[in-house]
Amino acid sequence: MSAASRAPLCSTTSIRSRRAALTTAAGGAVAALLLSACTSGGTAGGGGDTNFVMGKDGISTAEKGERAAVPDLSGETIDGKQLDVSAYKGKIVVLNVWGSWCSPCRAEAPGFQKVYQDLQADGVQFVGINTRDTKAANAVAFDKQFGITYPSLYDPTGKLMLRFAKGTLNPQAIPSTLVIDREGKIAARSLAALSEERLRKMIAPVLAEK
Repeated sequence: MSAASRAPLCSTTSIRSRRAALTTAAGGAVAALLLSACTSGGTAGGGGDTNFVMGKDGISTAEKGERAAVPDLSGETIDGKQLDVSAYKGKIVVLNVWGSWCSPCRAEAPGFQKVYQDLQADGVQFVGINTRDTKAANAVAFDKQFGITYPSLYDPTGKLMLRFAKGTLNPQAIPSTLVIDREGKIAARSLAALSEERLRKMIAPVLAEK
């Protein structure tokens, strides 16, 4: 595992500043999500009777027939365009929750772009969900700095993340990465930053499915 994947996701100061910024009713729920994200690693989410297991590598997976459908993820992108993730049904979608302020997100970004370039021709589409950035310009600058060419939905208050049902492979940290199968169902999840190697290993079993 890379040093980036072991690094704490947020500092105590970051927790205080982010919590103070949440002033809406929905923000209270998102604050709980953010606090769960500001740890040194991911944990299996949902609790109770779940249909997924976490491997030793920290990646949780669900077998075919046991997977939950991804919720409606649509809206404006960081560059002002409209995007609906359901339009990619039939492809494998790698969904990455990130913020320009997030150090582990910055560490994993170059590897994500490399894997996207390598697998795009195989029917793999990457989509980001940018969150906690109060200005879309910050997210645009991030993409420019790291050469990111796949789109990202702009979700500054975390509303899209709250659409995922509890007890499923829902994103619970920043960064979080989900692999969505060709039928639009969540096959795998990581709640920590991923190296290029671990990202490829996470995608490979879903890519091999027929």
